[in-house]
Amino acid sequence: MMRPRWWTVGVAMWMGCAPAFAEHGQAEIRGTADGSAITGTATLTDTPQGLQIIVQLQQVPPGTHGLHIHQSGSCGNGGQAAGGHYNPDGAPHGFVLADGLRHAHVGDLGNIEIGSDGSGTLELIVPNVTLSGSRYSVAGRAIILHEWPDDFSQPTGNAGGRIACGPIILTEPGS
Repeated sequence: MMRPRWWTVGVAMWMGCAPAFAEHGQAEIRGTADGSAITGTATLTDTPQGLQIIVQLQQVPPGTHGLHIHQSGSCGNGGQAAGGHYNPDGAPHGFVLADGLRHAHVGDLGNIEIGSDGSGTLELIVPNVTLSGSRYSVAGRAIILHEWPDDFSQPTGNAGGRIACGPIILTEPGS
């Protein structure tokens, strides 16, 4: 006897085998100061392992710079409108990949190395973080590039001013 297709989907979902619908997002990163040449993109994709984030920057002063996801998706007022680090659990500052969500802010992405040509790339996957639909969703927030390295100290890592910002928006795959 042939069972209806909906029954098969229902059983698969009940068993925890629901089909995955990956969300995609992007942030167009721009310098926060008037006349800043900093540009870049962050591409974000939900994966079974967590949120994949690929940040590519150009025209940044060479060296190590802190990179965080901040509370609000607004980049006004020199990036100050983005608010503080995204931290829904009130966790201490740290490096989310090493310390986990219980011991670091969701937005604590660590540092990006910028070469002598002013460009740099950072690729990471943050477990248990998504673009939307979870306690740790980042769509509608902002990626902030700081002027100095994040030293992982309390309360925010001493990374200095906000030199670039990009609101995280949902996009269609491949856009």
